[in-house]
Amino acid sequence: MLFKSLGKASREGVVAGIKRKDRDTIIQALRAGVVPKLGLQHIQVGRAREIQELINDMERIADGGSAIRFIIGEYGSGKTFFLNLIRLVALEKGLVVMSADLAPDRRLHATGGQARGLYAEMARNLSTRTKPDGGALTSVVERFVSQAHQEAESKAIEIGTVIREKLAHFEELTGGYDFANVLHRYWDGHESGDDDLKSAALRWLRGEFSTKTDAKKALGVRTIVDDASVYDHLKLMSEFVCAAGYKGLLVSLDEMVNLFKLTSSQARNANYEQILRILNDVLQGSAAHLGFMMGGTPEFLMNTRRGLYSYEALQSRLSENTFVRDGLIDLSGPVIRLSNLTPEDMFVLLSNIRRVMQEPESALSDDALQAFMVHCSERIGEAYFRTPRNTVTAFVNMLAVLEQNPGTQWSDLIEGISIAADGGDDMSDIYDAPGGPLAADGDGDDDLTSFRL
Repeated sequence: MLFKSLGKASREGVVAGIKRKDRDTIIQALRAGVVPKLGLQHIQVGRAREIQELINDMERIADGGSAIRFIIGEYGSGKTFFLNLIRLVALEKGLVVMSADLAPDRRLHATGGQARGLYAEMARNLSTRTKPDGGALTSVVERFVSQAHQEAESKAIEIGTVIREKLAHFEELTGGYDFANVLHRYWDGHESGDDDLKSAALRWLRGEFSTKTDAKKALGVRTIVDDASVYDHLKLMSEFVCAAGYKGLLVSLDEMVNLFKLTSSQARNANYEQILRILNDVLQGSAAHLGFMMGGTPEFLMNTRRGLYSYEALQSRLSENTFVRDGLIDLSGPVIRLSNLTPEDMFVLLSNIRRVMQEPESALSDDALQAFMVHCSERIGEAYFRTPRNTVTAFVNMLAVLEQNPGTQWSDLIEGISIAADGGDDMSDIYDAPGGPLAADGDGDDDLTSFRL
């Protein structure tokens, strides 16, 4: 029987000492079919080689290098889970993480504020080890200022002088002069007790000024974070977090398929050019203490009409190693394809979720887990472990019913569980019949291209 040897595997993933906050976060997220930001280590299974490769990347970034990875997997296969897990690893390694999901109003390149919107979202989600939930930009700036204060006291010099020395090399970087000036203005507000000045400086660093006039009036600087300067500001932020005592910056971007969905080929190509610029900088060693993770579907990567492979320069850099076949793998390239969970991995995953949700004395038996997996296998085949999101959600729902209805038997519930393969987002607008958006793919405005009377 397939599950005969799985008892030992279930015991190897023992989780102890789960905080109530982590437990509640995990349960609420899994029931909603989304990935929790906390407590991932309690339920993680499989993909050990991919995780080790990304850990090596984090160490390279901390040593002054750079890295870029495209995390590719089907909808529901665990891309977001994997990205969040690596995000926690990066925080433990002393890196700062900026993260965001791409959306129609958030992309890498635009002319209508969408790129600045992406940067603002990343800045709001900026995380450190002590503030893993985001909103850590203020604490990073305060850490920089306090370190400058300590250094000034030890050398018996002015704090402003120390700050100028720490930020002197910023003037050599694109946009660095105003970035340094904004930090000076934050210190001026800190010294004078002007909270409005400090707030304005933080707003500028978060990319929340929409006009240069407002920025000049509030801070005396002539530039802002705009659509054309997002990547330059990410490089400045990596330099700044290092100046504040951290080891580097990791930028995590999920839902890259939103670039694939852009109906304007001109808009898509502009975004792919930005990805190419980042990729070249990283591969050529031009970036320091900076890493990128981008999560997307196989269509986003390999579609030769709308995906990254539609841009010839990207296809040549991201194409698969031709020697990878017959079970061989190569994780050294920019693209990491998430391997499928095995049935054994799935069993351990369900065991870990059981351990998080149930007390040991009242926990489901291994027989119940095996029966649940057999039911899922009969309903949707191998998709229950290849794209496990719906399977996990159904399992969490079943445990919730058992917990709230004492005396209910799991055997009475399993046969009534309805589960379907995870088809992901509706792509019918992309793969439409002749005359649909794909056929009308053009270089016009994003919205007008798909306009219908």
